[in-house]
Amino acid sequence: MSEKPKVGFYWCASCGGCEESVVDLAEDILMVLDNVDIVFWPVAMDFKKSDLEVMEDASIFATMINGAVRTSEQEEMARILRKKSKIIIAYGSCAHTGGVPSLANQFDREQILQYIYQDAPTVINEEKTRPQTTHRKNGHVVTLPQIRNVVRTLDQVIDVDYYLPGCPPTPKILKTALLALLEGNIPEKGTVLAPDIALCDECPRKESKPTEIKYTQFKRPHLTELDPDTCFLAQEVFCMGPATRGGCEALCVDGNMPCTGCFGPTSRVKDQGAKILSSICSAIDGLDERSVDRVLDTIPDPIGTFYRYALAGSLLRRKVPAKSSESE
Repeated sequence: MSEKPKVGFYWCASCGGCEESVVDLAEDILMVLDNVDIVFWPVAMDFKKSDLEVMEDASIFATMINGAVRTSEQEEMARILRKKSKIIIAYGSCAHTGGVPSLANQFDREQILQYIYQDAPTVINEEKTRPQTTHRKNGHVVTLPQIRNVVRTLDQVIDVDYYLPGCPPTPKILKTALLALLEGNIPEKGTVLAPDIALCDECPRKESKPTEIKYTQFKRPHLTELDPDTCFLAQEVFCMGPATRGGCEALCVDGNMPCTGCFGPTSRVKDQGAKILSSICSAIDGLDERSVDRVLDTIPDPIGTFYRYALAGSLLRRKVPAKSSESE
């Protein structure tokens, strides 16, 4: 009997939804367990870093790493897993394009620590104490990972073979990707394992998408009675569908909520935020600067709207503080 392929899973800076999405395979998870040997999955089983370090290089067939890279520990584990794995898959939005954690790149590390440990309304810290990376007491040393200056995508730290997008990836594309790899249908390196079409192409409301529109404002979904059958853009409700890859089965749209862009851009789009900004600005009612500003002012959080899942992987990427490096 041939040996089952070894697979691993690891969780970096993310919410944990990607880990749960593996369980969302439901009965199909039995198919996975029957065909692979899970040799590293710390969130679900009692695996230690030392277990990984003693494995032979390239002995793991494929490892799915979810989450952006924010700390020295996450960076170290990503590098070890790259060494031990034949295939590395950036699993989910945070690993793929930076995800919600990379919105922290709007601020430098000092600003974040200052707010969290000193200035937040719920914090009382008169001594201005912060966690230290090293603490010694009674001959013992306790260490914590260092928070890096910049939240990075996985491929900004290690070489990545494939990408599985989504927040989280849907059970359907996860199953399709796993079966393709297990059956030896290895795609070209760098492939995003999801359809290379815009979400609008699979949107159930696409027939109502206007060919011409002039935006006078953008309405906020929670303050608007949304028509469940009409394109959100036709209702002047901001939707990332035109700049976002399909493959998610339009789950948010089916729930009567506009797309927020978690599947990232298609291969034809270099910067997801710039793509949608170009699209909406070309359709604003009015050509003068004041008219454009008036419409854009109805989007209260432009970075969080245009780059909710993609700031780290975008052309903007981060705020650049004076005299700092990513790895300090």
